[in-house]
Amino acid sequence: RVARRGEAPLRRFLLGDTSPAFARVPRAASRRVTPRSARGMNASACVAADRAVLAVDRSARRVAGSRRAGSRTAARRSARAPLRVANRAVAEPDQMSIRTYVYDELDAKERVEILKRPRVDFTSILGTVAPIVDAVAERGDAAVAEYTAKFDGVDLGDDVVVAVADLPDPELDDDVKKAFDVAYDNIVAFHKAQANLGDVDVETMPGVRCRRVSRPIGAVGLYVPGGTAVLPSTALMLAIPAKIAGCKTVVLATPPAKDGSVVPEVLYVAKKAGVTHILRAGGAQAVAAMGHGTQTCPKVDKIFGPGNQFVTAAKMTLQNSEAMCAIDMPAGPSEVLVVADKDAPADHVAADLLSQAEHGPDSQVVLVVTPDVDLNAITAAVARQAKALPRSEITAKALGHSYAVVVKDLAEACLFSNAYAPEHLIVNVENAESLLPDLDNAGSIFLGRYTPESVGDYASGTNHVLPTYGYSRMYSGVSLDSFVKYMTVQELTKEGLDALGPSVARMAAVEGLDAHRLAVTLRLGTDKAA
Repeated sequence: RVARRGEAPLRRFLLGDTSPAFARVPRAASRRVTPRSARGMNASACVAADRAVLAVDRSARRVAGSRRAGSRTAARRSARAPLRVANRAVAEPDQMSIRTYVYDELDAKERVEILKRPRVDFTSILGTVAPIVDAVAERGDAAVAEYTAKFDGVDLGDDVVVAVADLPDPELDDDVKKAFDVAYDNIVAFHKAQANLGDVDVETMPGVRCRRVSRPIGAVGLYVPGGTAVLPSTALMLAIPAKIAGCKTVVLATPPAKDGSVVPEVLYVAKKAGVTHILRAGGAQAVAAMGHGTQTCPKVDKIFGPGNQFVTAAKMTLQNSEAMCAIDMPAGPSEVLVVADKDAPADHVAADLLSQAEHGPDSQVVLVVTPDVDLNAITAAVARQAKALPRSEITAKALGHSYAVVVKDLAEACLFSNAYAPEHLIVNVENAESLLPDLDNAGSIFLGRYTPESVGDYASGTNHVLPTYGYSRMYSGVSLDSFVKYMTVQELTKEGLDALGPSVARMAAVEGLDAHRLAVTLRLGTDKAA
């Protein structure tokens, strides 16, 4: 594709956009999973009823897990024009529903197709982000202030960056402080337990000592979103491990309030967790300021934190530029996969699904159930709870490209989850611990009936900055290790070199690297310098 179409496909690949476009699913089909007359049916019966309803609508290509018998031509046509999920909210919140597939009835291509996330087209986003990043690199604080005024309507004046020590303590209700203090203590406990676990000291053979030692990253940037929702919890998740690791410079970037102030809860966390500077800006301009440095913003070595598509694009752009700035991981929209058995309370399952759907219109939630689960009860609970949410419009859009999968058993549920590789994985089944050995790919796992994803988002102690978009196949979530780097150290005695040197010299000779060989043989006394 790069050879045929030039740089654009490569740039999209580097930004994590490897998914093909989806063709649109008819709106009527995407809104109806089970007919009203099917109430009380289990998952298998619900899907069977769906087939009868959807057969009437010949325009529906593939939804609710149904495929018309003998329609190989239609299947081939569908493979050429893959499904696109509806990206518009349904008209009424009480009509929110989730499309359903029967996993055993999907062919190999269809099984791959449903694993794909809603497409994020970075081509147009890069066109917006690149000039912002370049402007900040060239003009520094002036560009940050300019774009903050343009996008957020806030005049930063001369105080683009402020020292945390110079800011007064924020006024917060005691119960709010107590809640954040509980979270702080748990996050500290979990991340402190990770200290020095990576250090190694081994004598590989007599006289040959090999070590691995850790050092903190000197300067780190923490991005704390503040768009549709204020997220002081993210400040906790990022600032605490930075403090424990010993990072000397910690810059926290967060969009300011309309009066230019820092959100009180974020400031409270920043002071408590040892943040040194606050950059009163969000978006691509904030990421660029941390990556390149400005007149008042220290240049950082690594940037952490979630954000929207513009923030993600800016992070990826910096990582592949002369800024010499690393990032925590590629990121996409928030997501959750819930595995539920027949005894999982429908209201609990629905609440777990909606807790991610409310994050944003591009979030995705996936429900995986066995055939004996009452899908209709879960769908009804989703509609009922969603209708009452303040962010119901956002939730409806997210549900438009979410779905359920009926698998034959929990072993197949694990296989599907590993293939999907979710950011959050909730296992709401009996004896959930027994499934853990079979789960390989997830940012964070929530086991059992009493472990909602919300506890990890806020206060259990684990970190909520996690890989999305399938990247949990090869990336881990943020941890203490994310804020340190490791150096290997080797030290040989004379006896050690006498024993090891001949092997090293012989290997160097095989590779034709004479200077490497001489560095050993001169010490061994078997060669003389020219």
